[in-house]
Amino acid sequence: MKSIALLRERATRTMPTGSHCPASGLWSPDSEPDAVQAFPEGHVLPAHNGVATLWRRRTAAEVSA
Repeated sequence: MKSIALLRERATRTMPTGSHCPASGLWSPDSEPDAVQAFPEGHVLPAHNGVATLWRRRTAAEVSA
């Protein structure tokens, strides 16, 4: 059952500041979608510009568009 929970967590596209990154990739804060950062899986998502934020996972296609 643990693997099912991990797959569900990795499918999560938004995570708040202070959460562990569920999957490696490109993430941007909701308040500034063009500020894309790469985080590895397990990294604690930081505040953005000193403010807690909701981080959204981005695809390469979204970033290059």
